[in-house]
Amino acid sequence: MQLFTLIEEREHEQVVFCSDQKSGLRAIIAIHNTSLGPALGGTRMWAYTSDEDALTDVLRLSRGMTYKASVAGLNLGGGKAVIIGDPNKNKTEALFRAFGRYVEGLAGRYITAEDVGTAVRDMEYVRMETKYVTGIDKALGGSGDPSPVTAFGVYVGMKASMKELTGSDSLRGKRIAVQGAGHVAEYLCKHAAKEGAKLFISDIYGDKAKKVAEGVKAEVVDPEKIYDVEADIFCPCALGAIVNDETIPRFKFKIIAGGANNQLADEAKHGKALIEKDIMYAPDYAINAGGLINVYNELEGYSQERAMKQAEGIYDTMLRIYSISKQNNIPTYEASNRLAEQRVASIGRLKSIYAGKSQFVGRLGENDFGKK
Repeated sequence: MQLFTLIEEREHEQVVFCSDQKSGLRAIIAIHNTSLGPALGGTRMWAYTSDEDALTDVLRLSRGMTYKASVAGLNLGGGKAVIIGDPNKNKTEALFRAFGRYVEGLAGRYITAEDVGTAVRDMEYVRMETKYVTGIDKALGGSGDPSPVTAFGVYVGMKASMKELTGSDSLRGKRIAVQGAGHVAEYLCKHAAKEGAKLFISDIYGDKAKKVAEGVKAEVVDPEKIYDVEADIFCPCALGAIVNDETIPRFKFKIIAGGANNQLADEAKHGKALIEKDIMYAPDYAINAGGLINVYNELEGYSQERAMKQAEGIYDTMLRIYSISKQNNIPTYEASNRLAEQRVASIGRLKSIYAGKSQFVGRLGENDFGKK
């Protein structure tokens, strides 16, 4: 493994490897870009098959957070963390508190939150060792589970995609294939079902899919057959890289719009393949930014009403991306990347203007993000 080559390919600022033998912690924190502000991104816990797989995942995810924050108009940079381990077997208080010590050691350059495989309770253990954590329980001044806001953002982004394709944003009577039955998928299905959509849902855990399906009168589909459903919209809400060489030939969808991160296994190759199949792709980090918007709101004192209002703006963001795509005859992922990169470049250059002592005051306290 060419370690520095992997890190340099995506222009990361810093990668931290964390090891604590007594607690069993093996984690990687990746900070991609802090031009717009401190790097904020969740901590994923997963039983990776190799350390290299874990590193590749955290590098991809952290870069995506830079773009997500930028497109969403937030004053945040991009970062992410992964803990190597089985979330169903290896969680302990000591492990998450040890991880919290490493987050604290970064002095505000990285702020963590929950992600796949971690929960609010885990973040509360992390908070015992550092203030640089969001997504904690409302009783402790946080926002709790960010899934409702994430799901709402995906929902309005889905509607914007339908409007771009058909001229109407109505989902009534539309067939939507949902991959994954976690919290985001569950809330999203409720929004779509209320509007009259016909839902198909799958999950590697059949009992979870059945539970969500019963609540919204959806049809349960075998996980391996979800790619073969004839639907207007395919909504990935599980892990990434599911748009790939094997799955694309099976697609019978008009739109791909979902909450999962890094849906394209190879951004350029598979983005082009979708165009060739006449499938509209809603860039994942743009449409699923509601979760980041939610935890960002904790930094100034949480208000779910304000977070939901900001997430509603994803509708207009998606339409803007589609407009840039059409005007420049480029794939939607490239249009979204351009939008994000332009903001990072234009705001990042302001760092060359000396402003003296940082005056940021928020929930984390004055100067918690360090001095300029």
